[in-house]
Amino acid sequence: MPRAILGRKLGMTQIFAADGRVTPVTVIEAGPNFVTQIKTLEKDGYTALQVGFGEQKAHRLTSPELGHLRAASVKPLRRLQEIDADDAGLNLGDESKVDIFAEGDKISVTGISKGKGFAGVVKRYHFHGGDMTHGSMIHRKPQSGGATDPAHTLKGTKKPGHMGAEKVTQLGLKVVRVDLEKNLLLVKGAVPGANGGYVLVEKRTR
Repeated sequence: MPRAILGRKLGMTQIFAADGRVTPVTVIEAGPNFVTQIKTLEKDGYTALQVGFGEQKAHRLTSPELGHLRAASVKPLRRLQEIDADDAGLNLGDESKVDIFAEGDKISVTGISKGKGFAGVVKRYHFHGGDMTHGSMIHRKPQSGGATDPAHTLKGTKKPGHMGAEKVTQLGLKVVRVDLEKNLLLVKGAVPGANGGYVLVEKRTR
């Protein structure tokens, strides 16, 4: 049985416990996933499973993509991704659903964070900024950025630039509820990315 599933972030809501306590949760449409390729050490140099998620219209895929999916006897899929292949007994076309998770499971979620565009150092790296007094003229400007002797900007120096839209893995999340009929996971905690973004949910042992 797989330890991870590919899904889509739907948004946030809240649920009420029997004692009236409110828990904020993120709703994830988790699966169903279909095995589209099995990579082996002998053939590919490493072991992994490629799984697919989400229905797609056939005319939106290229001929090689359609042929790849037909070889696995699965319908056109929107998203493909590799996961760890420590799972025995899986074959091409096999289906995995949200029932691989249970209430109380510890998980991690990997996704693409929200893009923030071009940002300055105060927003991007939480620099303190200059004085807000009249005449300062350096309120949010980057100031000393490191050594000047090399006569060039050193790699890794914190400067203004593109912020967000990066692969992020959020640890320490917990499954609060599993909806088997609708393939939904209700997760306690914040999940990276915007609503509608694809995420990989992985079961953790600790």
